[in-house]
Amino acid sequence: MDDVNEGPTRTEEAVIGWRDADGAERRVRWRSESGAPPPRRVVVADDETRADDAYRLACEGTALLWRGDFQNARQLLSALARRIDRPPRRQRRKGAEPSQVQAFHLYRQARAQRARTLGMLLIPFDPGHVVPLRRAPDVVQACTEAYGPCDEPYVTSLRELLGLIGAHEWRRKGVPIPALDGDRIHPHYGVFSPVRGEYVDLVARAPLPGTALAFDIGTGTGVLAAVLGRRGMRKVIATDQDPRALACAQENLDRLDVSDRVEVVQADLFPDGRAGLIVCNPPWVPAKPTSPLEHAVYDPDSRMLRGFLRGLADHLEPGGEGWLILSDLAEHLGLRTRDELLGMIGTSGLEVAGRLDAAPAHPRAADPDDPLHAARSAEVTSLWRLRGRA
Repeated sequence: MDDVNEGPTRTEEAVIGWRDADGAERRVRWRSESGAPPPRRVVVADDETRADDAYRLACEGTALLWRGDFQNARQLLSALARRIDRPPRRQRRKGAEPSQVQAFHLYRQARAQRARTLGMLLIPFDPGHVVPLRRAPDVVQACTEAYGPCDEPYVTSLRELLGLIGAHEWRRKGVPIPALDGDRIHPHYGVFSPVRGEYVDLVARAPLPGTALAFDIGTGTGVLAAVLGRRGMRKVIATDQDPRALACAQENLDRLDVSDRVEVVQADLFPDGRAGLIVCNPPWVPAKPTSPLEHAVYDPDSRMLRGFLRGLADHLEPGGEGWLILSDLAEHLGLRTRDELLGMIGTSGLEVAGRLDAAPAHPRAADPDDPLHAARSAEVTSLWRLRGRA
C-alpha cells in the first residue's frame, strides 16, 4: 500500500483524490448511489494487501483503492465481511435487555456501520464504465442502467458495484409474480422489487368495488397496477415521483400487455380527479432512510402514509374504496401503535370497511438468529379497506 493522501474537502464532495504508486496525484469523480460522501483518506491497495491490514484501515475510515486483480478484490471484500460479522466475545450482561425499539435502532446502527466499513474498498473506472483491472467483468450495461452514459473516469465502492451487478441480474431475469399467473416483473436499479409477494396477493384477492377507474399511488415497478389491469379494471392511473420508477413501471406494463389499461403519471401521491378504487402500498417503517435506496422501506414520521390518508376522501368517488396495504412490523418494533394508525384513519374522515391479512413468507421471519426475530415472526401484512365517512 502506498502513502496516505488526504481526500477532497467538503466543497468538493463529488471528487475523490489519492496518490498513485508513482507518486502522481489523481483526482476523479466520486459516485455513490447510497449518498455516501467520498472518503477523506485513500490508499492504493493490491493483491499483496493483507485482509487484517485492510480491515484495520477501513475501520479507521481510510479507503483502499484497488489496483490488483478484480476477483481478489471480491475475496478481500468477503474477508472484510467475515471480520465484521464475527460474533462478539461474550460479555456479562448488565441491566435489562433492550426494548424492541432499542433493538431496532441498534440493528440499524450496526448495519450502517457495516455498510460504511465495507464501502471503503474502492474500484476505479475508465470512461465508458470500463473497470481497468485484471479479470474484471463487463459491467457496462449494469452501470449504464444505474448511472446513465459516462465519458469520464470515476471511482465507486466495490460493494456498490456488486449491487449494480445484482440489480442488473434482477432486471434481466425478473421476479415471478403468482398473482400475474407467473409472469415476471423486471425491477430497475433503485426501484423496490416485489420479492415479498404477500402484499401483491392481497390486492389480487380483495373484492373489487364496482368501478371502472382505479389509482395506484406510488406504483414503483407497476406490479399492483398490472394486477388491477389483469383483474379487469378498465382504467388504472399509476403515479410515482421517481423517474426510475416511472420508466420501470412503463416497461413492465408494456411487457405484460396491460399498458392499454394503465396510464403512468408523474405525481406526488394523487393524480387529478377521483376514482372508485385507490390503492397505496407506502413504506412500512416510520424511520429515517440512511440512503436514497431506503426510501421504499423507511418513511420518516409516516409522511407518505399520512399524506395518502389525508387526501384519500377527497379523491374517492361516492361509495369508492381506498386500499391501504401496510405491514404491522412498525407496531411490533414499538415505532407506531395500532391506536395511532386508527387515529390517522379517523381524523382523515375515513372508516374501516374491512381488512384482509397475510402472514409473512420471507425467510427472516423464521430465523431465530435475526436481531429483530420477535417482531418479524409476529408480523402481519394487511389490506385495509377504507371508505369516506358518511
